[in-house]
Amino acid sequence: GPGRRSWGLLVTAGVGGTLVALYAVVTPFVTPALRKVCLPFVPATSTQIQNVLKMLENRSGSLVDVGSGDGRIVIAAAKRGFKAVGYELNPWLVWYSRYRAWRDGVHKNTKFYISDLWKVSFSHYTNVVVFGVPQMMPQLEKKLEEELECNARIIACRFPFPCWIPDHTTGEGIDTVWAYDLKHSRGCETKSLETTSERQS
Repeated sequence: GPGRRSWGLLVTAGVGGTLVALYAVVTPFVTPALRKVCLPFVPATSTQIQNVLKMLENRSGSLVDVGSGDGRIVIAAAKRGFKAVGYELNPWLVWYSRYRAWRDGVHKNTKFYISDLWKVSFSHYTNVVVFGVPQMMPQLEKKLEEELECNARIIACRFPFPCWIPDHTTGEGIDTVWAYDLKHSRGCETKSLETTSERQS
């Protein structure tokens, strides 16, 4: 396939070609990932990963990382026993994530998809980790509120959601992590009221 060919190109590139090859690898990391939002790839720091894991203590079920980058959060969650999935538009990062998961022995509990998050439904995940940029947060907030079940927890890294009030916050500076329990946000109370009134009728 085309993937293998570009890999061969990297391997055979002589000293003169090394820069070109390097450029070929680096360029996809900064391609516009979200509609008109350009998402540069910034890997999670180890502190940030620890903060995310702290917010996942006593939680179980499935986990999704929206904009999973090089897969480090998905892999860390899989090591804690989660079935973890990452969505990432950049194919280079997805391939690299799969390699890392395999290398770390958690590939059976991880999946990485090359996918546009706006086309994915998150309804069957109970834990959602978001590495977003401010421009996408309002839209994503609406999407998650519509799709997620009431027991879901959403963990935002770097930027909080605009309207929700976090139930828990940890870390500081760029490593700050906010956790939102959907049952506390408005959408869920009205949802549960609707279902109870249906049962009575």
